[in-house]
Amino acid sequence: MQDVIIELGQESLRVALLVSAPVMVASLVVGLITSLFQATTQIHEQTLAFVPKIVASFVALLVFGPWMLEKLVAFTSRLLLTLPAFIR
Repeated sequence: MQDVIIELGQESLRVALLVSAPVMVASLVVGLITSLFQATTQIHEQTLAFVPKIVASFVALLVFGPWMLEKLVAFTSRLLLTLPAFIR
């Protein structure tokens, strides 16, 4: 029983990292490009660093949203199918 709970915990962390990765990578890449641009032009405007990351996050959600939802639904269905075994 404990092994199954540990396995579910590990799988939940794996799914959380996998689902959040596209948005995090998009924000990281845009943040790096923005930082390089600010360093070369010496423009240090806060909105210049913030707005492109938000836009990149929304674009990543639009592009990868269906895939992310598919992964979450598959994990939730596996979780709900194994849940009755714990109740007995």
